[in-house]
Amino acid sequence: MTATARIDYESLSDLELARLIAARDPAAVRLVTQRNNQRLFRTAWSVLKNREEAEDSVQSAYLGAFRAIGSFEGRSSLSTWLTRIVLNEALGRARAARRRRAGLDEKSVIHLDDYREKLMRGSLAGAAPDAAVAREQMRLLLEKAIGALPEPFRLVFVLREVEGLSVEEVAETLGVLPATVKTRDLRARRRLQEALAPELKAALTGTFPFAGADCERMTLRVLEAF
Repeated sequence: MTATARIDYESLSDLELARLIAARDPAAVRLVTQRNNQRLFRTAWSVLKNREEAEDSVQSAYLGAFRAIGSFEGRSSLSTWLTRIVLNEALGRARAARRRRAGLDEKSVIHLDDYREKLMRGSLAGAAPDAAVAREQMRLLLEKAIGALPEPFRLVFVLREVEGLSVEEVAETLGVLPATVKTRDLRARRRLQEALAPELKAALTGTFPFAGADCERMTLRVLEAF
């Protein structure tokens, strides 16, 4: 049995994991990516509003972070450190995309009220396949409604309400005051309440799934490029 096989990776501190990644330990990379894939994907999506762009952003951020992981000093958690890097990566991509585009096609914006009305006319209490389709429609509706929020509100809402970070964690991640987090979160929720029927709120916890096969694919992509 090798020394690596005897390491209890789950019990290691962030600094210890960072040292192993700096030494190019694939098991440490796998553990850290699996722990953080969901949060980082949601953070990137909050800025880019595109799943493929968000995935690419997360992968690029991981690789850049792991190359520079020797600079990680443990002043914040490894998750917070990675989230900041992903946020900067996504914001940079968004700025570049804005420079390439003259403007957004307003005709592509979904009219949430009309869509909601059509959705709610469907039978949510029908057969299981119909219910599953309706639930997926609600998830898509939520993603689009959240995507329509202004970026500062969207970032706070996803980290706070979807990802479940505390007010203090969100403030540390975004570099703003806790009071600012609370204000933006409140305004985001008010805007969503105006756009969505209360019955749709229950679907929020299933929004932006990035676990299972998605999570494993991201980890494999990072390991292959590491």
